[in-house]
Amino acid sequence: MNAARQRRKEARPQELLDAALALFVEKGFATTRSEEVAARAGVSKGTLYLYFPSKEDLFKAVIRSNLSNVIAEGEQVVDEFEGTSAELLRCLMQTWWERVAQAPAGGICKVIIAEARNFPELAEFYAQEVVVPADRLLSRVLQQGIERGEFRPVPVHEAVVAIVAPTLFMAMHKHSIGACPIQGPDVDPGLVFDTHMDLMLQGLDAGKPVLGAKYNEKLTETM
Repeated sequence: MNAARQRRKEARPQELLDAALALFVEKGFATTRSEEVAARAGVSKGTLYLYFPSKEDLFKAVIRSNLSNVIAEGEQVVDEFEGTSAELLRCLMQTWWERVAQAPAGGICKVIIAEARNFPELAEFYAQEVVVPADRLLSRVLQQGIERGEFRPVPVHEAVVAIVAPTLFMAMHKHSIGACPIQGPDVDPGLVFDTHMDLMLQGLDAGKPVLGAKYNEKLTETM
């Protein structure tokens, strides 16, 4: 096998994953056919099955490649980071924003939400590969900030949801309404992200007051 053909063979799994991601986001999981993925990647259906025996296996590989790996890299960042907890949280969220929320990978969340009830096994896979590790990663950062006195005490898991939810909304918007020629407010996604992080970090600041009766009640339960 010559060098060019060898390089082509080595690149093929990633080409298939890229083609699958694009089609899953465009058409959804249910209506995407394996032969369409193979055709877009420029290979035969049989070649696709050599790497990914089923469409479910292919979708799971897309999740691992585009989401799970980003979270795993985040764990290493936390282990080695030497700045403040606020700087660390912003770093992790900035990476998530650039590589997932505003990238093609952001469409995976739209697919999961749209089809979770029809494909509960894939929803469970997504939860274990993405939701649980992401919660664990960001909870670790928040707890570290609280213990250092940099963040005020907060209900950690609920705070993680509050931090992540707006970025997921913007990701879904980009790959749904935002992909349609609909007239609406001219919103800069990057500015939305920066504003959100500013609000969240101001809210986490240990010197800020805690407001809200239900919030205070929940906080007391967790302390």
